[in-house]
Amino acid sequence: MATYLVLEPGGASQEKAEKAVVVRDGFAFLAFLVPFFWFLWHRMWLEALAALAFGLMLGALGAQPGYAVLSLGLSLLLSALIGLEARSLRVAALGRRGWILWGVVEAGSHNEAEMRYVSEAAPPAAPLAVKVPPRAGAGPAKGSSFDLLDYPRGG
Repeated sequence: MATYLVLEPGGASQEKAEKAVVVRDGFAFLAFLVPFFWFLWHRMWLEALAALAFGLMLGALGAQPGYAVLSLGLSLLLSALIGLEARSLRVAALGRRGWILWGVVEAGSHNEAEMRYVSEAAPPAAPLAVKVPPRAGAGPAKGSSFDLLDYPRGG
């Protein structure tokens, strides 16, 4: 089972459950492979610019004679770090935009995590009103409180 973070939009909105974002906690393989495009896909502009700048600097370092291996190693380390922290950076970016962390849900898949969130976030239903039928006798009851000892009543 995986762990998912659920974020709701800030403010008093009636459709918080519909607009909620469910983010899986863990390694983001696509962010490891193509971090710049992963950040752009999730509208994380500052992080995308930082990934692009670091990528260009490491590329320029690799163009220098004797630094190709160092550049490759640093690029792999940077990609691994981005893959490990990409989802945390996404949660932080949503937090900067006013989203509120609702909680953590454990589930086997993304759809199951959404269903668990919706079932837990839904307000409890109002209790049903139960009508108690009136007693058979018009007057106060005689005998025990459960009417077990004088049943059936003569009349």
